[in-house]
Amino acid sequence: MAYFDSASSAPLHPVARQALVAALDEGWADPARLHREGRRARLLLDAAREAAAEAVGCRADELVFTPSGTRAVHSGVAGALAGRRRVGRHLVVSAVEHSSVLHAAAAHEADGGTVTEVAVDRAGRVDAAGYAAALRDDTALACLQSANHEVGTEQPVAEVAEECRAAGVPLLVDAAQSLPWGPVPGAWSLLAASAHKWGGPPGVGLLVVRKGVRFAPRGPVDERESGRAPGFENIPAVVAAAAALRAVRAEADAEAARLRELVERIRARVPQSVPDVEVVGDPVRRLPHVVTFSCLYVDGETLLHELDRAGFSVSSGSSCTSSTLTPSHVLRAMGVLSEGNVRVSLPSGTAAAEVERFLEVLPEAVAGVRERLGAPAASAAAAARGGSLVVDALGRRCPIPVIELAKVIGDVPVGGTVTVLSDDEAARLDIPAWCGMRGQEYLGERPAERGSAYEVRRLA
Repeated sequence: MAYFDSASSAPLHPVARQALVAALDEGWADPARLHREGRRARLLLDAAREAAAEAVGCRADELVFTPSGTRAVHSGVAGALAGRRRVGRHLVVSAVEHSSVLHAAAAHEADGGTVTEVAVDRAGRVDAAGYAAALRDDTALACLQSANHEVGTEQPVAEVAEECRAAGVPLLVDAAQSLPWGPVPGAWSLLAASAHKWGGPPGVGLLVVRKGVRFAPRGPVDERESGRAPGFENIPAVVAAAAALRAVRAEADAEAARLRELVERIRARVPQSVPDVEVVGDPVRRLPHVVTFSCLYVDGETLLHELDRAGFSVSSGSSCTSSTLTPSHVLRAMGVLSEGNVRVSLPSGTAAAEVERFLEVLPEAVAGVRERLGAPAASAAAAARGGSLVVDALGRRCPIPVIELAKVIGDVPVGGTVTVLSDDEAARLDIPAWCGMRGQEYLGERPAERGSAYEVRRLA
């Protein structure tokens, strides 16, 4: 198997494995105790904190370890908002933040706060000036990821941090995806990350709160981790996480250059070998190991199973691969095609031969899925009315509404229209994206008796 899903969780780094085993023997005692075993555990914990702080670019007493990256985000958001409650209860986030940030924002809104989501462009990037325009006198906190977990686009953190500094608003950065490749630039105020993203063990996150940032921990606290992450520290896992971060940083420059070349190979060759594909994300300002593309007329879940059977572990933001049957909020915010979405995120050490094998397998896998989803005998009913067609795709899920649209668009004259009736949430995103890819005009959406009606004009 070739594991191409390191953006979800990276394989345990060999250095982390060695450190974990050693720390199990040395770091089991309570680091708050004064006996010899406690002092030994405290030394291990302090050394791990120093190493992690050096990698982040902060003071050791600004960094605490948490039980996960999600807990770091939730604690950071809640604590910063509580610490600045007198300023106001307004929170600013980008539309493509990790779900942990958006869940924290939703909880804040449910508690009476206000939230502004800053839109992104088609590459998934915020505009620094547009982000600054969302800041208000009552803004207590702003959040911006350093790089996107689904498409790899890097955000202008340094520019946004400067705008926030000028407005007197602290900026929390979710650095989970970028921290293995280098420190986050700019004058940010808070930072969260997760060890399993860089080859550390799962169950370890880190939260940094710069000195001078008003912060009030929420919930019951104790004397551990400055009161910001109560409970007994998992010292062996923390030691392994810090060791892994130091190790991947030592390899980062060379490995980033090597993986970037492999990703460029995928970005260039997938559209050449697979028809009707949209490669998404910023082509330049992006993480070195992530590439995402979407395939028209493909069921994302079926494609993932096909690739898994062929020996490749990848992930997807397609609606048909989620329990909610809605497209990825990232792809939706970008306004790009979501059906048949594949995210490839290469772990350190990926061989060029594995990428070549993936590029050989992918076209056949996509073609097979498309063939199985081809024109069924009882396809969506189409009734011609002059220069227009109505395609009834109600009750049919992604990618069937777009497939049926593609099959009948040639049956209307140039200038004629096709109206697709669909109750699939993904159609709201995928039909306009199909029009953009195929050179047709998307006229808009209107409510229908069931679901929505999407109207398309044939231009060619």
